[in-house]
Amino acid sequence: MADLIRAACLTHYADVARSVRVDPARMLRNVGLPARALTDPDIKIPSGAVRRLLEASAAAAGIDDFGLRLAERGGLSNLGPVALVAREQPTVGAAMEAIGRYIHIHNESLRQRIERHGDIVMIATTLLLGRPVPARQSVELAIGVGYRILSAFLGSGWRPLDVHFTHPAPRNRETYRRFFNCNVAFGAEFDAIICPAIDMDRAMTAADAAMARYARSYVETIAARSTTIEGKVRELIAVLLPTGRCSLERRLAEEAKSFSDILDAERSEMVIRLIEDRNRSLPAVSELLGFSAQSALARWFKERFGCSITQWRASPRHRIAEDQFNRTS
Repeated sequence: MADLIRAACLTHYADVARSVRVDPARMLRNVGLPARALTDPDIKIPSGAVRRLLEASAAAAGIDDFGLRLAERGGLSNLGPVALVAREQPTVGAAMEAIGRYIHIHNESLRQRIERHGDIVMIATTLLLGRPVPARQSVELAIGVGYRILSAFLGSGWRPLDVHFTHPAPRNRETYRRFFNCNVAFGAEFDAIICPAIDMDRAMTAADAAMARYARSYVETIAARSTTIEGKVRELIAVLLPTGRCSLERRLAEEAKSFSDILDAERSEMVIRLIEDRNRSLPAVSELLGFSAQSALARWFKERFGCSITQWRASPRHRIAEDQFNRTS
């Protein structure tokens, strides 16, 4: 089933789109998102559709920094229930750790981790895309909102040491220089904000331990509900009902898809993420993907991607996988 994201990520989308002469309503229709996504921040919508929306909007506007422009208007409030937990932590580091722990409630495709290296801290962001697809705008939105959250915690005068992006440099870096006011590296090994470790030890103002316990209990209840199949189906139904597109059988027939097609597509996205982790054994991957044996996984992978798992792991694995996936999708 598709990963979901709270529509709060699009709170300011219409304003930003119009500012660069892009029709927000038309763009939403083009990627299959309901107009309600712009007015109800708590509904869940497919994160893949949001990714495509941001990439298409940047292309239509002829700019590289659409995601960052959207981040300029966002912040902690974007995270909804996760913000409740973060605000009540004793230190900035604990607040960022809480965001990383519960960020999947806001965006099931997003992961955040904090790594300490001596007197330096790296706050890294990863999008679980499953296969190589354009995601520049989504990455910049996530990093930009992370920066805005840190600025809110640490004060408007705070600046990171560096910001790293794995994608290539834009045609114009002006927005990046103005937004981050620090060195911004492109073509890096990771997407992250780098800052002094001492910043993580700063106390949060007005933190309340009792409120933190209440917020954590509330958020964990939400997390438990949203990770069940029934919960995710209910969230999708709530979005699709007003659009008249909520008949599963009809929609599958219209798109010439079957349950097995969807199962195969989901496996294709998951397997790439799983085999990227070299510490995960192939028998374990087989079990996670529902195969009866490793040999069954190997046969399926060869048929789906046109190469063995060993070949995929070797250069140029991403090109092989993407080309074959695009031919069979």
